[in-house]
Amino acid sequence: MSTAPLPRLNALATAVPTHDIHQAFIDWATPRLDDERIRALFARMAARSGIEHRWSVLPPTAEGGSPVAPGGFYDVAGLPPTSARMTAYAEHAPELALRAVAALGDAFDAARVTHIVVASCTGFVAPGIDQILARRLGLSPAVERVLIGFMGCYAGVTALRTARHIVRSDPDAVVLVVSVELSTLHLQLEDRPEPLLAMLQFSDGAAAGIVSAAPVGIALGEGISIALDDSADLIRWDIGDTGFAMHLSGEVPGRLREALAVPAVRDRLFVDGKPPELLAIHAGGRSVLDAVEHALDVPAEALADSRSVLARFGNMSSATILFVLADMKARGAKGQGISIAFGPGLAAEAIRFEA
Repeated sequence: MSTAPLPRLNALATAVPTHDIHQAFIDWATPRLDDERIRALFARMAARSGIEHRWSVLPPTAEGGSPVAPGGFYDVAGLPPTSARMTAYAEHAPELALRAVAALGDAFDAARVTHIVVASCTGFVAPGIDQILARRLGLSPAVERVLIGFMGCYAGVTALRTARHIVRSDPDAVVLVVSVELSTLHLQLEDRPEPLLAMLQFSDGAAAGIVSAAPVGIALGEGISIALDDSADLIRWDIGDTGFAMHLSGEVPGRLREALAVPAVRDRLFVDGKPPELLAIHAGGRSVLDAVEHALDVPAEALADSRSVLARFGNMSSATILFVLADMKARGAKGQGISIAFGPGLAAEAIRFEA
């Protein structure tokens, strides 16, 4: 009786833009809060966010200013329309994704790639970014393509699971997995602390990996999906006339903590009644990581990779979880693990792995 091949994440690489916009955003957002007490609260929350840098594809102004400075991308009455933001996405998303693929080095061989799976939730373009990348990378016209769009932060896990299914069904498949997110294209005019703190977390980034049956790299195991009841409005992205407006409820960490503490959920995530040795948790924010740490009752160092990614890059939507796995791979982490990301729904998507 034949058995399905063991899919592995053979190689993984990441890329971010060179323009750090984190402090510029704080400087722009703070004066928008009229109440001095709210300003002080915002400053404390920003300082406690666990984020030190966030990167944007939007270039500095001629004077070196940020996108919100005079002459910057957002220096438009009422902010740029969604059409202008999608034009910027069509220009910058392929370039950043190509940088991530280039960082794979010799692990990427265009002649061997049979499938491409792309996750991108922060823009739309047709022909799709999957077709754009396939053409610019010189992939075969016969390459099979999958585009995962608008799933939000857990789409990176979905991309890995999709690649795993492909390799299990076709032992000769070589899948190029790409995630590219340009969250900084969606700045909104707000004067309330909650949406400003939500925008404070998001950043741009891309990751690329190769998944095949070659016996090298991180073994990919079963996938797990968990949807929370009565939570559809906790995380939501609405497409408006000025980009995608993020709604991120302050209830999210508490609801996640409750959900992950449910015995039936823990049974699905744990191994022999205990958390896996390696936890690759989506760096969706400090409060989210704190909630997971407490819910799973693990020491702080168990989420060190996720906290490091959050500090250095912020929340890059679907690419974030791949950055966490890349850090684990780079430091030579070994053992059984689980990768979990959270997003709209409210839902969690996970995949088991062994490094």
